[in-house]
Amino acid sequence: MAKGALLHDAGALTVTVPMTFRKRGGRKLVIAPNGADAWALPRARIDNTMVKALARAHRWKKQLDSGRFQTVQDLAEAEKINPSYIARVLRLTLLAPDIVEAILDGRQPPGLQLDDLLVPFPVEWAKQESFLGELGGQR
Repeated sequence: MAKGALLHDAGALTVTVPMTFRKRGGRKLVIAPNGADAWALPRARIDNTMVKALARAHRWKKQLDSGRFQTVQDLAEAEKINPSYIARVLRLTLLAPDIVEAILDGRQPPGLQLDDLLVPFPVEWAKQESFLGELGGQR
């Protein structure tokens, strides 16, 4: 029943459509089964959580580069956040520009979430796309 089915029972019409529900950024998203035609154009799925994390990372990097804070520890104390979290978020400034643009436009891989971005990833831009694509496809 990959494409769905129509059932006729005593004047009642039952339509079944196989689909999956996934949570993305606190919202539920309907995923069509493989091979099914999409009945509508996919909308941009901007994940505000990832966008905010990217903005924070670049703001914190600018504060460290400008000398406002000398160390990540100083920044963590000022922001009242764990220094290890700040270090993980700061790593987002190393993402390839095309990946950052895709996240800002909502064109990131369907299963990619902020937790996936906070794990160590390759620094080389060419390797990042395949690495993050694999992570996004695992969910």
